[in-house]
Amino acid sequence: MAGPTEAETGLAEPRALCPQRGYRTYARRWVFLLAVSLLNCSNATLWLSFAPVADVIAEDLVLSVEQINWLSLVYLVVSTPFGVAAIWILDSVGLCAATILGAWLNFAGSVLRMVPCMVVGTQNTFAFLMGGQSLCALAQSLVIFSPAKLAALWFPEHQRATANMLATMSNPLGVLVANVLSPVLVKKGEDIPLMLGVYTIPAGVVCLLSTICLWESVPPTPPSAGAASSTSEKFLDGLKLLVWNKAYVILAVCGGGMIGISASFSALLEQILCASGHSSGFSGLCGALFITFGILGALALGPYVDRTKHFTEATKIGLCLFSLACVAFALVSQLQGQTLALAATCSLLGLFGFSVGPVAMELAVECSFPVGEGAATGVIFVLGQAEGILIMLGMMALTVRRSELSFSTCQQGEDPLDWTVSLLLMAGLCTLFNCILALFFHTPYRRLQAESGQPPSTRNAVGGADSGPGVDRGGAGRAGVLGPSTATPECTARGASLEDPRGPGSPHPACHRATPRAQGPAATDAPSRPGRLAGRVQASRFIDPAGPHSSFSSPWVIT
Repeated sequence: MAGPTEAETGLAEPRALCPQRGYRTYARRWVFLLAVSLLNCSNATLWLSFAPVADVIAEDLVLSVEQINWLSLVYLVVSTPFGVAAIWILDSVGLCAATILGAWLNFAGSVLRMVPCMVVGTQNTFAFLMGGQSLCALAQSLVIFSPAKLAALWFPEHQRATANMLATMSNPLGVLVANVLSPVLVKKGEDIPLMLGVYTIPAGVVCLLSTICLWESVPPTPPSAGAASSTSEKFLDGLKLLVWNKAYVILAVCGGGMIGISASFSALLEQILCASGHSSGFSGLCGALFITFGILGALALGPYVDRTKHFTEATKIGLCLFSLACVAFALVSQLQGQTLALAATCSLLGLFGFSVGPVAMELAVECSFPVGEGAATGVIFVLGQAEGILIMLGMMALTVRRSELSFSTCQQGEDPLDWTVSLLLMAGLCTLFNCILALFFHTPYRRLQAESGQPPSTRNAVGGADSGPGVDRGGAGRAGVLGPSTATPECTARGASLEDPRGPGSPHPACHRATPRAQGPAATDAPSRPGRLAGRVQASRFIDPAGPHSSFSSPWVIT
């Protein structure tokens, strides 16, 4: 029986993109980035608006604490199955429609939450609150997957990581705002309508901004060759390519595991620290430090990666340091009186964990190109939500009641929980994920390679050579040896081949006229052949990989 072809197994490599003049950026890309960032921030504030004041809301609205917890957990439950539909909407319907739909769902959910407070005598208050949170949860899947696609479609190569970072880190910023603002707004039950109204205002503003100011998913002229061929694979075909892409599978499972560990840490932090005698106020401070230092780290790391293209190095080093901080937290959190050490450990967890998130999403796009950005990042988030639920349930199941005297400040009215085994599980899983990622994850930067069209040897020489096979340090996206080109858009439409399909080996007429000439050593060292100009660079078909980790051979050959 014949085995699967390269295209079926995901080993088929992206075609080279003809260099093209005429790429341009538009100032309205910043409006799009502002809309997505505000929507992401607003959605996060609605997610955790109830959690910091759960006791006041439960008493005033006659609800149980478990019901209040479900108002936050519904985000994880809804976004996991709906994530696949959100990926399809982003890659098939378009970024603009997905953003506007997410903004309206977010606004509708925030308004629905206010019905029990605006209409006197409303029955079944919990149903309105849960309905509103469910609509906001649907919006989350649309907006949280969009930063990488927005950066790829609207921003040039040297701004993609920074744009992705700004849109992505607006989500933890919203979490921080909710944890700080909700306790300030709600002192007693009569303040609940005020809190709900305050959180509805930004949801309405971003809904209005998105509806009025966003009218196209892609700019008239792409900012880069990668943007010109974005989403060149159909939805189901793209998912198949992701499944057969070994490097992407490793990144998705390990990166999703890190997302799950971070979510579990944030959700269980107060319960873990109260068992060691720390107050809820100190737990809130540690959570704020976790998010604040993550945002600060991302602000520094995003521009650095934009300049150097060290996606793999930044991700591996950052997550390895995150693992060390996780092990330190597992040990220090079980000791009494270690407030300074705990605050420092939580700060390091955010600095090394949160800050790497946007870079890892850009790495996922580079690793899986030409699969759509929505699918490449969305699958990781969906896996992260699922793994987060499993990790959280596992940690809760491994807790045991302490019968001996303790310094617990927990208010459950029962014997305090012992989180020692649960924290060791969290630290062990974190270490395992990072070891797998550090040892087995190797990938070229396929999008940068396709954009530059340089041979691997030239690419390594420009971007910092690596003696290991197939390791690309990103030089492909910066300076190159190929001169300017006058290729027409037909060369780059949907990743079109540089050869004319009418005849094997014959270049496409438009690309033939625009074939760039080599500059520098590549031109002088090229051997001359009779009947052809020395130094001429022309397109050729991809051949078998040259090395065990090589993505594809050069789309340019010197003849």
